[in-house]
Amino acid sequence: MSAAKIKKGDNVVVLSGKDKGKHGVVTQALPKDGKVVVAGINVITRHVKPSQANPQGGLDRREAPLAVSKVAIEDPKTGKPSRVRFEVRDGKKVRVAVKSGEVING
Repeated sequence: MSAAKIKKGDNVVVLSGKDKGKHGVVTQALPKDGKVVVAGINVITRHVKPSQANPQGGLDRREAPLAVSKVAIEDPKTGKPSRVRFEVRDGKKVRVAVKSGEVING
């Protein structure tokens, strides 16, 4: 799936990997890299040295980018993964879930 079909704020379902089956919201889209960042998904731990900004240091947990091919849009009707199609409705180009034919907001 191309990065243009998934945008910031979309509800997505993870199709493969350690977080398979989980649902989340896209917080950042990286179309040049073909990746997306999903809230609460693909969380990594970084060891952070103490600094002036963070005098305590410690473990920093953050979401890492995920390949766009590993996620699919959540169908607005059923909540299951669906592919995306572009259609012209009422003179506007809109994204449509292939499974149900529902328009995807955003």
